[in-house]
Amino acid sequence: MQRDIIGILLKAWMILIIGFLFIPILVVVLYSFNDGRVLFIWEGFSTFWYGAVFDNHRILSALDVSVRSALINVAISVVLGTVAGVAIARHQGVWSKPFLFLIGLVLVTPELVSAIGQVIWFNQIGMSNGVTRLAVGHSLFNTALVAIVVKARAEGISDTLEEAAGDLGAPPYRSFLQITLPLMLPAVIAGALLSFTYSFDNVIISLFVQRPGASSLPVYILSSFKAGLRGDVAAVVVMALGITVILIAVAAILLRRGSKKVNVL
Repeated sequence: MQRDIIGILLKAWMILIIGFLFIPILVVVLYSFNDGRVLFIWEGFSTFWYGAVFDNHRILSALDVSVRSALINVAISVVLGTVAGVAIARHQGVWSKPFLFLIGLVLVTPELVSAIGQVIWFNQIGMSNGVTRLAVGHSLFNTALVAIVVKARAEGISDTLEEAAGDLGAPPYRSFLQITLPLMLPAVIAGALLSFTYSFDNVIISLFVQRPGASSLPVYILSSFKAGLRGDVAAVVVMALGITVILIAVAAILLRRGSKKVNVL
């Protein structure tokens, strides 16, 4: 009897937590289909605002900035993060633990602190291009993120395959490119997807480092709240949410399948 009561309470608590987390999201999704101009007064179901998104040149401009900066950020983060992750996993030494600590420090540093530091740095070096500032600003965090993801995968890959290739006369770079890298590829792609997602959705760093004429989509959405949440803004929020969920799901699937492949080997 007591176990039944505890089980019921735990289920109720779980439902309460799920509701707390997802009800705000469901409300935004629901009201993005509102036919009325005043978003919080329901006037009927309509998909009008989803079409209106593509007629709003300010939304499209912000979307263009977000996508371009996110892609540049991915290129920077994947290259630097993959090299860092492999170096930590494959070449353990006196420097590896301090280096790993610094990477972890980047991940836990408050975004506000990081954003202020980046603004000062960008101004000192004369970086004025808005898209470049966004891409570099986001890549500082994402490089550390990719490094952690790749490190975890590289540590799960036995170096005996590379040693066997070396015994057969393959140079180190070839054994890495043809053996190790393909095994790590799911982690690299997953890191790239997570990096894109973080950059595409980031608000705080984007708000600080942006330049006039190069506002990202999240910053545009935030500024739109000052004039009241419109239907087209709610629609683009839901669309951005959908992109984020899909990318994170794909990243999780890649990491899981890659882990199974390594375990088989």
